[in-house]
Amino acid sequence: MTKTESVFGSFAKYVSLNILGMLALSCYILADTLFVSLGLGPNGLTSLNLAIPVYNFIHGSGLMIGIGGATIYSIKKSRGDDNEANKVFTNSLYLAGIFALVFVLVGIFLSGTITALMGADEAVYDDTKTYMTVILLFSPAFIMNNVLLSFVRNDGAPQLSMAAMITGSLSNVLLDWVFIFPCNMGIFGAVFATGLAPLVSIGVMSVYFFQKKNKFQPVKTSPIPLVMGRSLSSGLPSLLTEVSSGVVIIVFNSIMLSLKGNEGVAAYGVIANISLVVIAIFTGIAQGIQPLISKFQGLCKKAEISLVVRYSLIAEIIFAVAVIVGVFLFNSQITAIFNSQNNRMLQQIAEEGMVIYFLGTIPVGINVILSMYFTSTENALPAHIISALRGFIIIIPAAFILSELFAETGVWTAFPLTEGLVMIFSFVMYFIAKRKNV
Repeated sequence: MTKTESVFGSFAKYVSLNILGMLALSCYILADTLFVSLGLGPNGLTSLNLAIPVYNFIHGSGLMIGIGGATIYSIKKSRGDDNEANKVFTNSLYLAGIFALVFVLVGIFLSGTITALMGADEAVYDDTKTYMTVILLFSPAFIMNNVLLSFVRNDGAPQLSMAAMITGSLSNVLLDWVFIFPCNMGIFGAVFATGLAPLVSIGVMSVYFFQKKNKFQPVKTSPIPLVMGRSLSSGLPSLLTEVSSGVVIIVFNSIMLSLKGNEGVAAYGVIANISLVVIAIFTGIAQGIQPLISKFQGLCKKAEISLVVRYSLIAEIIFAVAVIVGVFLFNSQITAIFNSQNNRMLQQIAEEGMVIYFLGTIPVGINVILSMYFTSTENALPAHIISALRGFIIIIPAAFILSELFAETGVWTAFPLTEGLVMIFSFVMYFIAKRKNV
């Protein structure tokens, strides 16, 4: 077998499994969106969309700890430093406990305040607060699930991480339907089902600790600030990506609320949640290549790293073109799925917005993949800048300025414009990094 065939085989295995797993994971929220829209109508959809940014913060924190720690773990493991690798895992568990405690305390004491800050009016306040409180109380499960998924994947068991994600997601879909319809539990049923899903996923992965092929385990060590700091630095782009998604949702919600009221927020909720699934494909590619790039980085195999990046960009473009074509052809039918009450205003806003918004599909995928490349090679600064540009520096001013000029059309345009500009920066930084490493 040639080097190219070997690298492609590993790429195909890791990426395909992680795409399937991430698509399943994205269904945590998409299932809520669908069943809430069917069971509770536009107000329920508005409540869900107002609370979603909190999930982004929790999910991003878990990814930061998991991907950051697993990247360093994989590099140390490839160099034969098993004891230090296990210390990295143990310190990741310490970090998970700290972050989980903070989120739980926020859920107990501050969920009402946050709900008000999100702009929830009297019609949607109670449901929004309920969703937000419960999702925060389940934060330990979400964070630990992301940590274990990252380490299991980097330990050479991508099949198990995929199985865990899919099983958790399917349980969420099933429980969503049961709790919202037969049990008539409303928004609490939706979020309770979502909170149980990571527990199911963790249960699936727990068998790995009893298998001989498992190479990571907690070891007796006190918290090591340097290890924690390196893990957080390596994983920070993953947090920034998720946090930026939450911030963008908050900003877009605020703008759409002022322009079109609750129907505008609900319409954006449809687009944002479909976008979560699309970006999950690109995140699946990125998370699939991370163990490979980290391993090759530890072994100083630069040619193999270049091959992995090339394959991932080709796959991204194929998926992105398919998404754009699908949105152009079927935007009306896609919106109608989430518009159970046939709200004409919601339908019109979402249809028009979807066509413009998803023009950013190709550049967003490229940015996600190149950001993960920098993270996986422990060159975190470009990844930090990419995430900051995408999440805060460009898109927020663009959304406010363009919405003033072109109303809701300007809101939708801010996303593809931002991702296109950041893509140029991402490629420049990538080619600079390649030139330095040749």
